Amino acid sequence: MKQARPITITGGKLVLAGELRDGAIRLAGGRIEALGDVRAQDGDEVVEARGKLIAPGLIDCGVFAVDKPAFHFGGITRAALMPDQQPPLDLPSRVTHIARSGKPDLWVHPLAAATRGLAGEAMAELALMREAGARGVATGRRWIGDSGAMLRLLSYAAMLDLPVIAHAEDAGLAGEAVATAGEMATRMGLPAAPAEAEALAIARDLALAELAGARLHIRQVTTRAGLALVRQARARGLCVTAGVTPAHIHLSDLAIGDFRSFARLSPPLRSEDDRQAVREAIADGTIDIIASGHDPRGPEDKRLPFADAAPGMAGAEVLLATTLGLVRDGVIDLPRAFALLAGNPGRLLGVEAGELREGAEADIALIDAERPWIVDSRKMAATAGNTPFDGQPMQGRVEGLWKGGVRV
Repeated sequence: MKQARPITITGGKLVLAGELRDGAIRLAGGRIEALGDVRAQDGDEVVEARGKLIAPGLIDCGVFAVDKPAFHFGGITRAALMPDQQPPLDLPSRVTHIARSGKPDLWVHPLAAATRGLAGEAMAELALMREAGARGVATGRRWIGDSGAMLRLLSYAAMLDLPVIAHAEDAGLAGEAVATAGEMATRMGLPAAPAEAEALAIARDLALAELAGARLHIRQVTTRAGLALVRQARARGLCVTAGVTPAHIHLSDLAIGDFRSFARLSPPLRSEDDRQAVREAIADGTIDIIASGHDPRGPEDKRLPFADAAPGMAGAEVLLATTLGLVRDGVIDLPRAFALLAGNPGRLLGVEAGELREGAEADIALIDAERPWIVDSRKMAATAGNTPFDGQPMQGRVEGLWKGGVRV
């Protein structure tokens, strides 16, 4: 679907890289033609922003399901799909199919399975999957325990200039744990693993990435020790980036009280000290990306005893609002928020989107940053409402969304 006629969005606040500026934006031919002191031309469709934010559409880096209604509700115009599908994205034909699946109003960027069947052993056909449309390589929900296999993966991905997106939990320590070792897990009698399982996995993968000269993105870094390792690696010049999801920013392991299976996540929720470390890392730039980890799970997976419930949360609808909460708390400013949600994910995936600049694709969100709403799992746009934020008040709603200059 192509943009039928130019659109000028006027009277808004442009969220630019590093600054917030009053102005307008003109979209033509599916691209951003001009922004700033822009006036509508004859024949333009004019949209009055009335002081609302004109921002880049969000790029959600690492979702587990293509869920258009939830993505559109949350202002997401592009999503990087994890390879944990049925069947896994370990063949070029599957990657090609996924790359075409969301268009025209949502672009899905497949992440190729690092190993065949995501078994952590034989490497998949990465070069062919890159040609088929893969924007990166991912280990999926699991850590690759074989260091030799991981080094071969990182070395080959470096040759192909593909980022490797890794899950960071040492499987030998994590085992079948469903919680972080500590007071809450002990009180509830849950199988638990020490938080150090994350740091051990990160330390190994950083060492191998340095050896291979690879680009490594650790999808979720949720502990103080893990974040310290990322900082040290950056200081040595490694090309490493780090991500996190809203749950580990706003919730600690106290949220699993009463055996709330909607708070059963992977990695599990951490201590309050680790949660504060995550917020500090967002503020100081250690964390580069906030992603939803969108993983809708129905009652057959979640309405079970906590230890039997599947991990995951429906996160797309709360991704924007929870990140805007960091702005209201003074942790970051608005430009930094959209760098975390759009600009940095766009650079990781190598797409011409995620920023408001001339020539970029016209993926635009019009946002009322102050609009209040309440999360209601029964009324969510997602295919399932498994959110640990159920019943919580939020601020910030998308009021208009354009993909390639075409209104969604």
